[in-house]
Amino acid sequence: MNAMGNCPVVRAAVPLDLPVLRDVERAAGEAFRAVGMAEIADDEPPSLAELAGYQEAGRALVACAGAGPVGYLLWEPVDGCAHIEQVSVHPDGARRGLGRALIERARQDSGLPAVTLTTFAGVPWNAPYYARLGFRALDDAEIGEGLRGIRRREAALGLDRWERVCMRRDG
Repeated sequence: MNAMGNCPVVRAAVPLDLPVLRDVERAAGEAFRAVGMAEIADDEPPSLAELAGYQEAGRALVACAGAGPVGYLLWEPVDGCAHIEQVSVHPDGARRGLGRALIERARQDSGLPAVTLTTFAGVPWNAPYYARLGFRALDDAEIGEGLRGIRRREAALGLDRWERVCMRRDG
């Protein structure tokens, strides 16, 4: 929270943040156990080297409350859009607008015309949440080669065991 107490502080990640982001990811992932997706909860977060790659490229953001990061977002350019590779908020920081603030900052920082992501269709804090933020599901004809490649990698990792959807928010 900022000095006013009601707005998240979103900033670029720094190297000291990176180990904390792995902890945020693990804590956020625990919610998947309650919806029968223990494999997702058990999945390892991005490695420190992967996180450092995003951080060094200026595509890793953190949302802070109190002493440090309680949320983070990684993005990369895909098909001319800012593609959200990962966005996670620690349960202790949930329902404070941190995810929304991270997504908005990524959109602004990227300078690209739209934001895309892939997500689970039936998980309440995934596709339905993003729809409330103005994202829409893409039909097959709207999915570019970059997103198709991401979906192929996700399928190879077994994520297609649960329905996945590509989504986009313009502007």
